[in-house]
Amino acid sequence: MLLRRATYLSLLMSLALASTARAATVGREQDIVDLKLGQRVQVDDGTCPAGQVKEVRGAKMTDKGVARTSTCVPRYGPKSK
Repeated sequence: MLLRRATYLSLLMSLALASTARAATVGREQDIVDLKLGQRVQVDDGTCPAGQVKEVRGAKMTDKGVARTSTCVPRYGPKSK
């Protein structure tokens, strides 16, 4: 019984973490209004080289809120010809 509860709890936790791990995509960085600590948002504004997209992350807490960092990461998605 204890093993079954532990299994259900670990399954529930992994599902919760998997659902928050997906990055949202927006068209402009100004569209990100409430960035949380650890959250990743992909911004498709054309500032990165071909095949890449800008990823904005909530990096650390400051007095003014969450500090942002941005890097260009490979674009994943359906491949086109």
